[in-house]
Amino acid sequence: MAARAAFFDPTGDRYGIPTYPWKYAPDGYATRRGLRALGLRPGGQPVAAQVMRGRHRRPPLVAYLYRIDLAKPVRPMTSRKWGALALAMHARRTCPKCRITYSYCLPTSLGCCVPCAHPDPDGSEGSH
Repeated sequence: MAARAAFFDPTGDRYGIPTYPWKYAPDGYATRRGLRALGLRPGGQPVAAQVMRGRHRRPPLVAYLYRIDLAKPVRPMTSRKWGALALAMHARRTCPKCRITYSYCLPTSLGCCVPCAHPDPDGSEGSH
């Protein structure tokens, strides 16, 4: 209970903005994800409050809250946006070395598909 009390600052004197313990935010506030679930976006409004959760020997987790009444509706996807998204996803699935398009996104840590990143030592292509 002491951890919850440490993060209870509804006036904002201690943290600069109103702060509440995790899962104790008052009604009328939501995170970006919460707004998105309601079909809304922050719409340029500043952060109105925050919720904090303590962690053992690490800095606390912070989630920023926005006012629901000031939020704006999510912009609809246009056909051009859908096309741009499809091209971007196609590029993430295509190996730049062998030009094969896979059904999954390639790992960015490798920069190419697994067979190109780790070729067989005997020289055979294998599953390629």
